[in-house]
This record gives sequence, C-alpha cells and structure tokens, in this order.
Amino acid sequence: MTTTSVAGRTAATVAARATDLSKIYGQGETQVVALDRVSVEFRQAEFTAIMGPSGSGKSTLMHCVAGLDTFSSGSVRIGDTELGSLKDKQLTRMRRDKIGFIFQAFNLLPTLTALENITLPMDIAGRKPDKRWLDTVIDMVGLSGRLGHRPSQLSGGQQQRVAVARALASKPDIIFGDEPTGNLDSRSGAEVLGFLRNSVRELGQTVVMVTHDPVAAAYADRVVFLADGRIVDEMIRPTAETVLDFMKQFDAKGRTS
Repeated sequence: MTTTSVAGRTAATVAARATDLSKIYGQGETQVVALDRVSVEFRQAEFTAIMGPSGSGKSTLMHCVAGLDTFSSGSVRIGDTELGSLKDKQLTRMRRDKIGFIFQAFNLLPTLTALENITLPMDIAGRKPDKRWLDTVIDMVGLSGRLGHRPSQLSGGQQQRVAVARALASKPDIIFGDEPTGNLDSRSGAEVLGFLRNSVRELGQTVVMVTHDPVAAAYADRVVFLADGRIVDEMIRPTAETVLDFMKQFDAKGRTS
C-alpha cells in the first residue's frame, strides 16, 4: 500500500467527516448492514475516490455524507455542521448552498441553456453568481462557446462539463460525484476527470468521487477502499496499476484475501 503523504494533508482543514457511521436496512433475518461503523475524513483541497466491490457500501457512504440519505447511527459533519441535527429545510439549504453534486446521469433541464443550467441552483437560492469565479469555471471546462446551447445540442461529454460547472459555480464547500464518468466514452471521461482534478489543484476545491474504475481513481489524491460496509484500506497517490492490483485482492464476497 502506498504511504507517501499528500503535501500538507496533515494540516488541511476537514471539509467533511463521518464518525462511527452505520446504515442498516430492514430488521431481523432481512436486515442488511450497508455501513458498519465507518469513520473517515475528507480534507479540503483534496480529491478522494471511494472504491470497493459491488454492494460494499461506497455509494451509501457518499449519499449519507452528502445529506442525500439518512443514516442509522453515528455522526456526519460538513465543516462544523452536524447533519443529524438539521431539520428538513435546513438540510435542503445545506445541500443547496454548501454541497455540489455530479451524477452519472447529467440531470440537466432540457429547456434551459448551458449557462442557465449552470446558474440554476443559485437562481433558485436567489443569489447572483460571482462573475469572476463563474468565468473561471466556464473557461476551465471549455464551455465558453457553448453557453447558449441546450442539452440536446451538446454531446454527452459537453453535458457532463455543464454538470461539473454547475457543481463548481456556487463555490461549494465540497463536491460529491457518483460515477460521474459512467455514461461517457474514455476520452470524454478523461476530460471530465481532468477538470475535477484541476478544480482541486488550481481552485482549491474539495472533491469526493465514487468510482469502480481504476483509471478514474488514479486522478485522485487518495483512494478509500470499502468492503462489507467497512473501510479496509486507503491508498495515497494512486496509479491505475496499483489500484487495479489492490482491487484484485477482493474475492467474490468483497473481502480482501
């Protein structure tokens, strides 16, 4: 396992933290433990990938930390805010103002232009975008010539660029991506991953991404591995080869050999 430290990681501020986090579905014989007392930190200005076999709990972990799903016990904090203490309206406001989301499905509104889709969360919140920041984000993802186009006039890769720009535009505390390149060809996927990596390195953004792809994970600063609802290891400065070698250790039950 790679142990080289990410520069400044020990001094970095924690953007999100889960402590003893558990998520249980059902009761009795039908009970399923999706997360089993997971504790993990996601530091500011760091790109973290979450990996594991199917059913390991990786998407459940992301959804709970992002405030998209409830958890059975434990604690989740975004910055200094404990999600479990928030009422529904407060949680909605937290997701809108502090968190960015990128999903496998682009989730763009077909009747809006690219620019209107990018600024939609801020429009809903009644906030004007920071024009300098917005221009920086649009330039970074290469959308300057496509802002007046509707989703149907854009390729899949361009639509996901819009989704990336939308997630970045409001300067969220943290961005969560759930298989963000899952619907893209390898070239478009590499472009989107490059944008996410650059948003961390050049803009100081914090990104947490669930992926099953070792090549995608190699864009991250750190990979956290889950199996059977528990964190079993992590890797710093991953490469596609080292991630693939580690994933091969999982047997059909998702346990390391």
